Amino acid sequence: MDHSVDVVLPCLDEAGALPGVLDSLPPGYRAIVVDNGSIDGSPEIAARLGAKVLHESRRGYGAAVHTGLEGATTDIVCFCDADGSLDLAELPKLVEILLTTDVDLVVGRRVPTSAGVWPWHAKAGNLLLSSLLRRRGLPVRDIAPMRAARGDALLGLGITDRAFGYPLELLVKAQRAGWRVHELDVAYGERAKGTKSKVSGSVRGTLRAIRDMGRVLAK
Repeated sequence: MDHSVDVVLPCLDEAGALPGVLDSLPPGYRAIVVDNGSIDGSPEIAARLGAKVLHESRRGYGAAVHTGLEGATTDIVCFCDADGSLDLAELPKLVEILLTTDVDLVVGRRVPTSAGVWPWHAKAGNLLLSSLLRRRGLPVRDIAPMRAARGDALLGLGITDRAFGYPLELLVKAQRAGWRVHELDVAYGERAKGTKSKVSGSVRGTLRAIRDMGRVLAK
C-alpha cells in the first residue's frame, strides 16, 4: 500500500528501539527517521527496515523534527518519539480526527501505563508548562511528542526554535493563529531497553528542556 501519511521520528542513538517502533507503523504510514548524530548505527538500522532516513547535523530536538517536516511529502504529517515509549499504532486515531472534523492540530496526552514511567521531575515540568498554556486559553494537559497536523500549515507557523522548545512554540503559535487543537489520551510506556530520554532521563535534561521552553514563553 502506498503511504498516505508521513511520520517524523527524531532519532539520537535509538538502535535498540527502532525495530519495535518501525514494526508498529500502521499500514499506509511511512517513517521518516531524522538522525541527529547517532553513533550506534541507528540510521543504518532505520534504512534497512524501510524507513526514509534524513540527517540533521545541528543538534537539537527541534532541528531534527523540522528537518523531518521539511522532508515530508504527504498532506498530513505525524510526529512521535523514536524510543519506544509511544505506540505508532495509535496514530490513525489522531489522523481520523483531522480528516473528519474541523480540528487543525491533534496532540496525544501521555497516560503512563505503569508507575515510574514518567519521572517526577519531568512530569512536574510538563504540568507547569501545560498549566501556563491553559491560562492562555489553550486546553492541553501535555506538551505532547505525539501529534498530527497538515504539513503545509505547520510550515506556515514559522516555528524557529531548534531545541527542546519546539513543541511548545508550535502550541503557542497554533493558538495565536486561531487553530483548533484537540487532545486525546495515548498510552505512555517504558522506553526500549538501552535507550534513554534526552529530557526526562535526568533532572539536568528536564531543566534544560524547561529552560528552552521558558524562552519560548518569554517571547
